[in-house]
Amino acid sequence: MNHPVTRDTINLEEASILSHDAFAGDQYYLRLHAPMTAETALAGSFVHLRCENTLPMRRPMSIMRTSEKEGWIDILYKAHGHGTRQLAQRKVGEKLSLMGPIGVPFKQNAYRQRPLLIGGGVGLPPMVFLSEHIRRTAKNVSPFVIMGSEVPFPFKSVPSQIMLAGIPEGTIAAMPLLEDWGISSRLCSLQAYPGCFDGYVTDLARIWLDGMDSQQQQDVEIFSCGPTPMLKAVAALAAEYGLPCQISLEEYMACAVGGCAGCVVRVETNNGPAMKRVCVDGPVFEASTVFPQ
Repeated sequence: MNHPVTRDTINLEEASILSHDAFAGDQYYLRLHAPMTAETALAGSFVHLRCENTLPMRRPMSIMRTSEKEGWIDILYKAHGHGTRQLAQRKVGEKLSLMGPIGVPFKQNAYRQRPLLIGGGVGLPPMVFLSEHIRRTAKNVSPFVIMGSEVPFPFKSVPSQIMLAGIPEGTIAAMPLLEDWGISSRLCSLQAYPGCFDGYVTDLARIWLDGMDSQQQQDVEIFSCGPTPMLKAVAALAAEYGLPCQISLEEYMACAVGGCAGCVVRVETNNGPAMKRVCVDGPVFEASTVFPQ
């Protein structure tokens, strides 16, 4: 069951930059010392970050990993606008104002045996966070993570040593962190990156699902984060196979605490359609309520 979010659960803290690494495609991996946020963040949570002290508007950033013990959070982001390009210039030791954790997370327990996690672009971080949570908390559950990107992945892929039935020969590229955790992953791209599946994430997901019998398919549930067209395709795939699916929406937002209603989306409810705020009513929603089939 998803957790409700109130302003009382959101911290405001000055976070110190512990590391800040650049990758191809204007991608950056940021580790912040933010102990209050690290203590209560859940898979699907995000922070609202001030990229530079002179910029009044904050930017929403998904959380990729946390350490409650050491008090850090990890953020993967792409520099594509004025704010994030300013953020890319920030150095180790500097402080950033952040609000967090914010948002309704992915479900936290009672997983089916074969969770399928699908991330695209800057939607990768919540899938890593959820993978780590499932690994730590769920027994006899075997996640499969599919990641897609049209720019170089922000890590050096490795040939997976975890074999999966039905996966095309030659599709062997995996995320090293997930591989180290013993979690199956495969990478997809249309850019002919070595070892990657040549197609969309939903194409590979369909191949994997079609390699199962109907009983095995019913052990699957889908979780996804990424660009809206990808999420719409994932929702359609889940509906076609009759599988539950949660998606995390990406949306521009101003306040991130539910006050401005600048990030609303139409969601189907038991009482008919309603406008919901992505920041505090989401960002995680049941896919069928956002993209009814």
